[in-house]
Amino acid sequence: MVDKPSVVRYSFEGEKFEILVKPDPALEFKLGKRKDISSILVSDEIYTDSNKGTRASSEKLLKAFKTEDTTAIAEKILKKGVLNLTTDQRRKMISEKRKQIVNFIAKTYVDPKSHLPHPPLRIEQAMEDGKVSIDPHQNAEEQVKDIVDKLRSIIPLKSENLVLEIIVPAQFASQSYSVLKSTGTLQKEEWLSNGSLKAILEIPAAARPNVIDRLGSITKGTASVEVLK
Repeated sequence: MVDKPSVVRYSFEGEKFEILVKPDPALEFKLGKRKDISSILVSDEIYTDSNKGTRASSEKLLKAFKTEDTTAIAEKILKKGVLNLTTDQRRKMISEKRKQIVNFIAKTYVDPKSHLPHPPLRIEQAMEDGKVSIDPHQNAEEQVKDIVDKLRSIIPLKSENLVLEIIVPAQFASQSYSVLKSTGTLQKEEWLSNGSLKAILEIPAAARPNVIDRLGSITKGTASVEVLK
């Protein structure tokens, strides 16, 4: 049985555009799990009303998309437009967004008393207790601020940065350097006379356990990490 096509809708300056897509591949694309758009489109037609079969004129396409390349237009509509989800897809997409939001909060916010991140399970429970609703179409990070505001009455949350002074022995310096660059902002770096790396690194407070674990794994516990502020 062939699934009924889903509609993706996109608006630009009052004009509406629609494309017809295969439901599951389209959702995989929206979740970043698929890139080949040709396997998603039911057709390469760009509509203003797919129910009526009304195609968008060349003039409207050029005005909105600066091109008449239907594949490029369809890709933009799929990326920025709203996918009409099935019930099962909506459930899956909300579940995926929930995971992204929980992970973002765990990496960005801390308990202001301990300065440590809350475990993901605690954040998930707080979201459940607070009856937090998630928009499956909105970017996860864009929803975080409002969600955190709701969660603060349940668990203490604070966004803060830490400045660390890190000294890595010479034999592990080059490998550790890439980790430091990828986990925070290097405010200062200094190569000491014995070949060791001394770095001043600013990171989200919630990232501290991860940084220490990664450095510990690379340096076999020989790196020195001190909180400056």
